[in-house]
Amino acid sequence: MSIASAAVKRPVFTTMGVLIVVVLGVFSLGRIPLDLMPELTMPIITVRTSYENAAPMEIEEQITKPLERALVAIPGVVNISSASMEGTSSIFIEFTWSTNLDEATNDIRDRIDRVIRRLPDDIDRPTIQKFDIASMPILFLGVASDYHPVELKRFVDDEVSYRLERNPGVASASAFGGFDREILVEVDQAKVKAQGLDLYGLVQIIQNENLTEAGGEVDRGRLAVAVRTKGEFTDIEELGSIMVARSESGAPLRLRDLADIYDGWAKVTRITRVNGQDGLFMGGSKQSGANTIEASDNAMRAVDEINATLSNINVFPLFDSASYIKQSLRTVATTVIQGGVLAIIVILLFLQHVRSTVILGLSIPISIVATFMAMYFFGLTFNVITMGALALGVGMLVDNAIVVLDNIFRIRSSGVPAKEAASAGTNEVSGAIIASTLTTLSVFMPMIFLDGMAGVLFRPFSLTIAFALTSSLIISLTLVPMMAGQLLKDPKGTLKDGKA
Repeated sequence: MSIASAAVKRPVFTTMGVLIVVVLGVFSLGRIPLDLMPELTMPIITVRTSYENAAPMEIEEQITKPLERALVAIPGVVNISSASMEGTSSIFIEFTWSTNLDEATNDIRDRIDRVIRRLPDDIDRPTIQKFDIASMPILFLGVASDYHPVELKRFVDDEVSYRLERNPGVASASAFGGFDREILVEVDQAKVKAQGLDLYGLVQIIQNENLTEAGGEVDRGRLAVAVRTKGEFTDIEELGSIMVARSESGAPLRLRDLADIYDGWAKVTRITRVNGQDGLFMGGSKQSGANTIEASDNAMRAVDEINATLSNINVFPLFDSASYIKQSLRTVATTVIQGGVLAIIVILLFLQHVRSTVILGLSIPISIVATFMAMYFFGLTFNVITMGALALGVGMLVDNAIVVLDNIFRIRSSGVPAKEAASAGTNEVSGAIIASTLTTLSVFMPMIFLDGMAGVLFRPFSLTIAFALTSSLIISLTLVPMMAGQLLKDPKGTLKDGKA
């Protein structure tokens, strides 16, 4: 028994199967993430190393070249470029698109461990960063307040950022702008030299005094209590009271005797103003794989809560990528709906048969809803690429159904009972529509195997088209003949004369 014959003979089973697919598709619709473009991770890893106060030539000879020689032999490397600047070495490693970046990161870390001993002792350990577009901020906020810029930066870091980061889908909320607090020690060089000290020695003394270290363990019965020696400065008075030398008479000399100490801010290289006030900006990033619109909406609800509970600051959105994504997807979705409606109108004008139009009209939304289910299980997102694929496929979804229905009606008009005509008519053309669908799929399916950025962009496109056409084929072989067997009762007339 063919699939069409089974569908016609068991209409309840067929209807329930279609309803299950529709329900799953509707539930999948609410769970498919929304984004502007498919998630794109460039195969580039950056290795950055800081070496304070070193000249670019020293950076290149002592750090950049040794690291480049160690990293060039990593499997999958396509190109390595570097930039050596004052105090910083940056190495950019480009891999093939098929490279697993997590494994490549581990390889880079192993290579760095092999050469780290040959690098200068006082460098910061190299940091490894993957280039991920998903980590870019999706939301920019402005923060205005009457606070001093130093206090505002501290307040935002302590009281505002965590209120945004605790929301589902939000990965981080970082503040930039404002003034960075800095303790300034202005040394009287004449006094320092008179005590036989130099600036480097003075810096070492301050660093050694500003430490918190482990102090061992203390046994408390069955418990071992860890003890730490707390030595970090909490205010400038503690900093100024540290002893740095002794006078000729043996009296201790404090840091405040040799320098003036100020609680101030770092050198100002930029000024941030929001609505005419000193302020700062905040950038919010979403978690990997999270729904951009959901993360943005959660963050905006948190902004409303912040403004309601913290009256001394005003937080408001400057740029929200979610609104742009909503507008773009709304435009494409409207196009899909308009295309479906126009397709049904064209079918009605040409067939001039209401029942046939109903049968064909139902095949379009059901095929699309079934496509939603497949998109969810394959991890696709709603974006301009996949929505464009749906818009392109709307006109193709009804082709198979038209062929099947026309052949069913031809047999039905010769006096064959409706159910027999539905089964026989579908079986006659099933091979043809399967071949036609496979021919169309053969055009789009090779896009799945594209490499590079083209593969990242067009793989979701081709998969969405494939899911839609496959759903249309299955609907044409099951639902269409089942509905035709139930609705096409009059053997007279043709599809065009409107008598059936």
